[in-house]
Order: sequence, then structure tokens, then C-alpha cells
Amino acid sequence: MKENFHPGIITAKFKSKTRKKLLLGLFASILLITAIVSIVAGVASRKSTTISANAHHQAAHVVLKSSCSTTLYPELCFSTISTLPDDAVTKIKSTRDVIDLSLNVTKDSVKQTYSKIEKLAYSGTNYTQRERIAFHDCLLVLNETLDEINKVEDELKEYSSKETISQHADVLKILLSAAMTNQETCLDGFSYDTADKEIRQLFLDDERHVYRLCSNSLAMIKNLTDTDMSNNNEQHSSSSERKLEEENELEWPKWMSAGDRRLLQAGSVTPNVVVAADGSGNFRTVKEAVDAAPEGLTTRYIIKIKAGVYRENVEVPKKKTNIMFLGDGRTNTIITGSRNVVDGSTTFNSATVAAVGDGFLARDITFQNTAGPSKHQAVALRVGSDQSAFYRCDMIAYQDTLYVHSLRQFYVSCIVIGSVDFIFGNAAAVLQNCDIHARRPNPGQKNMVTAQGRTDPNQNTGIVIQKCRIGATQDLQAVKSSFPTYLGRPWKLYSRTVIMQTDINDVINPAGWFEWDGNFALDTLTYREYQNTGAGSDTANRVNWKGFKVMTSATEAQPYTAGNFIAGGNWLSATGFPFSLGL
Repeated sequence: MKENFHPGIITAKFKSKTRKKLLLGLFASILLITAIVSIVAGVASRKSTTISANAHHQAAHVVLKSSCSTTLYPELCFSTISTLPDDAVTKIKSTRDVIDLSLNVTKDSVKQTYSKIEKLAYSGTNYTQRERIAFHDCLLVLNETLDEINKVEDELKEYSSKETISQHADVLKILLSAAMTNQETCLDGFSYDTADKEIRQLFLDDERHVYRLCSNSLAMIKNLTDTDMSNNNEQHSSSSERKLEEENELEWPKWMSAGDRRLLQAGSVTPNVVVAADGSGNFRTVKEAVDAAPEGLTTRYIIKIKAGVYRENVEVPKKKTNIMFLGDGRTNTIITGSRNVVDGSTTFNSATVAAVGDGFLARDITFQNTAGPSKHQAVALRVGSDQSAFYRCDMIAYQDTLYVHSLRQFYVSCIVIGSVDFIFGNAAAVLQNCDIHARRPNPGQKNMVTAQGRTDPNQNTGIVIQKCRIGATQDLQAVKSSFPTYLGRPWKLYSRTVIMQTDINDVINPAGWFEWDGNFALDTLTYREYQNTGAGSDTANRVNWKGFKVMTSATEAQPYTAGNFIAGGNWLSATGFPFSLGL
């Protein structure tokens, strides 16, 4: 029996198959188009990402070049940072970012230089005593450099362009100034004879590299803080005279406890320990007392040094902070030594007392070096302690008596006696109400009261002598015509010394100042005099150097007052010592 034939059923089946084929084809086409679109989109995305990355990189380089253009070594600044990994460079959005990277690069360079000098120090067997000491000095100051850069990084984290900006700026600049001075100190230790200089050549480039990296960071920080202070200038529009009067009433710094304030202002002070040569105290030597003192103190630690002559060399190291030496009077408590360059020391290491831990104070003590004029550099007191102060202290030696090495220092009612360059260094140092006396040197020598060591125009360092008395000891006064005496000479290229409101004896040569070496630094130094009195203060026949000037207005002199030059208000109040912030 034949099946019945139904054309409609066949047509329906055919249409169903055709629809499936069409759907499959359409789906395949959609997949293909989607794949193509995805590929095209991926390529476009990658291209866009590449363009975006290049744009970020270019933008970062623009900021980098602009920031580096404010430095003394712009090519070094740009090359050391632009060659860092891309992920670091492309994150640069501002000068702050450039400074952060610059500080990191500098720290790495310090560590590499330390390792190189350390290997040199331990690899040689024929080094002289002084060369070994000079290596030790280098390693010591490189460690301090690392510490100072770390402090700069910490300070930058707290930095803001608000009311405290000037305080931050002062701290940032003085820390980097000290870091740079440390590199000079290391190299100076190898500058005494030919053999020393040959050794110095082995790491000279490394030290200069660290120095220049520090200089670049300093320049960028100065530019940043100067700009921010200028933008906020309207907040500080009151007259400088009124501000200086008010600064005498500033609050004590936060790091000083109420107990410390009472101790430092009291006529009678209870010490933590007592040093007595006769055995009646806790220690017989000052060194033993310092060695036993705790590290990292935030409160005052007072070492009473009873009357006596202590023949020893003492160092208050970086980690021994807030130490105070309290003597029984400048004529009764005497710490004395005789290290000197001729007998194999470096200038840096020759100090009878070296105060390095921050916040060091001393009162009613004499620091002395008895090596004599024939032994050349022989330091009585070296200070690298930030916010350090000395009251009614004597510093007595011949050449290089007081080494104001680095950071911020204040001397009030002290006596400084010496011959050649007897107040020298690269701190921000103010001497107020002090007696400064030149003494009789060796035949043929000239006396120089100061030899300031500023090496970079951005360093906020210098020696300020205010309301003091500059004269001569009796042995020099009798023969002063045979030994010319000058206010100072430029030890380094940007040497800065200011003498104001001071009585100057006729022992000072009418020219006032003397050359270091021909025309060296005469155009770049900053030597100033203001409202001085006495027979030696007449400026009619002073030198005619480009860098010398007689200031004629209080406006010119204001930057060199203690309140401005060493940001004196807060921490000077904390010492309990008498002082004047203004003119």
C-alpha cells in the first residue's frame, strides 16, 4: 500500500533545515565578528595604554627637568633619576617626588662610598697613623651623613606649606648642609702631604658624587620651601621688630619636659652623675661618664664635672643626645688635651672635646688644647651637635681653637682665644656677648679670627659674631705691630661671616679681612659688618672685594640675628641660657 503524499510536510522539513543552517551561519559570523572586534579593541587598548604610558613618562620627564634646572648640577640630577626603573620615574608628579627619588639615590651612593672606603681602610698595611685616623673620620662622617638624610626624609613627611614651613625649611637645609660638610671633612683629612693626597684620589670621585647629590637635593628643597614661603607670605606680614620682641616669649619646644626647664633655669642643678678627679663622684674621668650615659635620650642628662684639670680627650657621639656638661666655673673645671696635626692627628680628630650628639649643652667649663703654635691645627672644641649651646665656657688653643663643624650652634658669654683661623667650620653658629681674643702666634704668622667653610650658596650656614668684644691677649698686645691680625679669611668658596654690634680692638688690621689664596672666593664670599664700635671698627680702609659689604640698615642685618639665622626662639629658650634674639 502506497503512503499518502503530503507536499506541505516536505516543505516544512526543508524550511526547518534551512533555518538551522542560516542560524548556524549567522552564529558563526557573529563569533567571527566578535573575535575581530576583540582583536581590534585589544590592539587599540594596548596602543592606547602605550600612548598613555608614554604620556605619563613624558610628563614625568618635564617635571624632572624643571626640578633639576634649579640645581647646581642639573645634568647629574637628571641622569641619576631618569635612569631609574620606569615604574619609579613615571610616578613623578611634582618636585616633591623628584626630591624623594634624589634622596634615595643619595643614600645608595653614601652606602657604596662607605663600603669602598672601608675596604681601602682595611686593605692597606703601610698606612701612617694619620691616614688610619683619616679613614676612621671618613667612615664616621659618612654614617652621620646617612643619619642626616634619613632625618630629611622624616622631616619631609611632616612638611606642609603652612605656618610651620619656615621651621621645616631651616631644618631641611641645615641637615643637608651638614651632609655636604661631612664629605668635605673626609677629603680634608687626606690633604696634609703627597702620600695623603694620593690615597684621596682613590675615592675622590665617590665623595664628590655624594656631595653633588646632596647639593642637588638641597637646591630643590630650597626652591620648594622658598616658593611655599613666598606664597604664604601674607600670613607673616607683621613688622620684624615686633616679631623679634615677641620671640623672647616663645613657648618651650615640645621635646623639652617641664622638669628639664626647671632644672636648666635653676641656680642649683641636681645632676644625674658626678665626675671628680679625686674619686668623690661617680666617675674619675669625663669620658667614663659619657660612655656610661644612656643613648637616644629625649630628656636632659646632666654630667656634673667638679673642679679639677681633666687631661683627656672626650667625644659625645651621635647617639648620646641631650647631654649637658656642668662645670664648677670656667677657671676651675678644665678639660685639656694636646692632639695635633704635626704629631699625627687629623684636624677633625685633634679636638680635646667633640660634641656630636644633638642637644648638647655646656656651662662653666674650659676646653683647652695645649699643643702650641708650632703644632699647627690643634682643636680645643669641635661641635657637630644640632641645637647645641655653650654658656660661660672658655675655648683656648692656638690654630683652629673652636671648630664649629656643622648644624646649629649658639655661644653666649664665652671666651675664645687662638691665633690662626681660630673660629672655623661650616655650622650655622652665633656667638653673642663673647670675648674673642687673638694671641701671639709663631714668627711670620698672621692671626685670623675666623675661617668659615661654606661650600654651596644654598647652605644656610655661616659664623655670626654679635655684641662681642674682639681684642688681643696681653702677649700679643705688646707686639701687635709684628703680627697682623684680621677678622677672617675665606676657607671655602662661599665663606660667610658677619660681625655686628661688636667692639673691635685696634689689633685688627684696617683692611679687616685677608685673602686665602689670591683671588679665590673674593667674589663669592659673604662678609658683612654692621654697627661695630672701637678703634678697629673703622671701615674706611676695608678690602674692596665684591663679596664684602658694610651693612647700613637694620633690614639688612635682621637675617643674621639669632632669632632668624639659627631659628633660635624655641630651642634657645629651652637651654635656660640668657640670650638676645634681635639687634
